[in-house]
Amino acid sequence: KPSDPTMTGKTQTSNVTNKNDPKSLNSRVFIGNLNTAIVKKGDIEAIFAKYGKIVGCSVHKGYAFVQYMSERHARAAVAGENARIIAGQPL
Repeated sequence: KPSDPTMTGKTQTSNVTNKNDPKSLNSRVFIGNLNTAIVKKGDIEAIFAKYGKIVGCSVHKGYAFVQYMSERHARAAVAGENARIIAGQPL
């Protein structure tokens, strides 16, 4: 049975970004002022994946959360993407 070609090379991240254990809290990034009419989950993952392994990503109206494996990755993402312009709005 052939594998699903639509998933080739893609990893499915969870939508769960609300765990309350300290390790999860410290490795989560809040992305505010996000134009979610234009920017989708896949776009966010593509932008933030370069900082480390994303284990969860949830998109809401006007904001999103990215959950990383480690706090170090989350801190790097914040440092690298803060105030970046995406879809005409600074994060």
